[in-house]
Amino acid sequence: MRCPFCSHDDSQVKDSRPTDDNAAIRRRRVCPACGGRFTTFERVQLRDMTVVKAGGRRQVFDRDKILRSMQVALRKRPVPIEDIERAASGIVRQLEAGGEADIPSVLIGERVMKALAQIDLVGYIRYASVYKDFRKPGDFNEFLDEVKSLDPAASSAENTG
Repeated sequence: MRCPFCSHDDSQVKDSRPTDDNAAIRRRRVCPACGGRFTTFERVQLRDMTVVKAGGRRQVFDRDKILRSMQVALRKRPVPIEDIERAASGIVRQLEAGGEADIPSVLIGERVMKALAQIDLVGYIRYASVYKDFRKPGDFNEFLDEVKSLDPAASSAENTG
């Protein structure tokens, strides 16, 4: 593995262990040339997948894009990174299990929304506000009415007040 600091062609593995969800191997590496230390992750990839965008454009599937979008939606929320990683791994496994090489971006967005709804409703709302591309306040209000049906605490507060 090439060193990210000095671009030396080889690095030594100092420690390997599975991640918390056993979906990857975490490897601590050191560069013999500059002494830099870094971490890599090794994951199983069942098949190459391609994302088909709404306009028909195609691009190589990138798990990290799912992870980043979930992290943005959950920024400053009390959700451990391990939960986000686990959810992203679950989404990828679902997509791979579907058996299709071409994955519509809409399907990925729906899976991310479903995972966020289970993790944190505020993160779910943040993601949906971008994903669903609300154009006017009424669109957002309709969506919030749907969200209230997902949150038992919100519906019980309305019934008591």
